[in-house]
Amino acid sequence: MNFKKVTLAALMLLALAAPVMASTNDLVELMRSDLRTNKRAIVTKAMQMDEASSAKFWPVYSEYETELTKLNDQRVTMIKDYAAAYNSMTDESAKDLIKRGFKLQESRTSLLKKYVGKMSKAVDVKTAARWAQVEHALDSAIDLQIASELPLLQ
Repeated sequence: MNFKKVTLAALMLLALAAPVMASTNDLVELMRSDLRTNKRAIVTKAMQMDEASSAKFWPVYSEYETELTKLNDQRVTMIKDYAAAYNSMTDESAKDLIKRGFKLQESRTSLLKKYVGKMSKAVDVKTAARWAQVEHALDSAIDLQIASELPLLQ
C-alpha cells in the first residue's frame, strides 16, 4: 500500500464521520472514538510488516499512542476552552489559545521525533520512516477534519 492510498483511506474514514459532526462533543468523540481502531488498521495495512517486525513495532507504537493520548487530551481541553470563550473571546484569551496551540503542535512534533528514534532502534530506519509518513498523514487528516468543524473566530 503506498502513501497516497493510506492518505486516501484516512480521508475516506474521516468523510464517513463528517456527517455526524456538529458540536464540540462530536470533535472530542472524533479524537477518542473507534477512529483509534481504524487508525490502527490503516497503520497495520500501510506498514506491511512480517511477524518478527510486528512484534518489535507494536509495543513501541503502543507507547507512542499512550503519550499521544495525553497530548490529545490537552487538545480536547483547548477545543472546549475555545468553544466556551467563542462568544466572548478577548484578546488575552485568543492570545492564550494561540500560545497553547503552538505549544501543542511543537509537542506533537517532538513526540513524533522521539518515537521515530525509538522505532528506528526497534525496526529498521526505512520502516520507522514509513511509519512517520503514515502517522503524519493520519494526523493531518484528523487535523483537517477538526479544523473544518471549528468555526472561525469572529
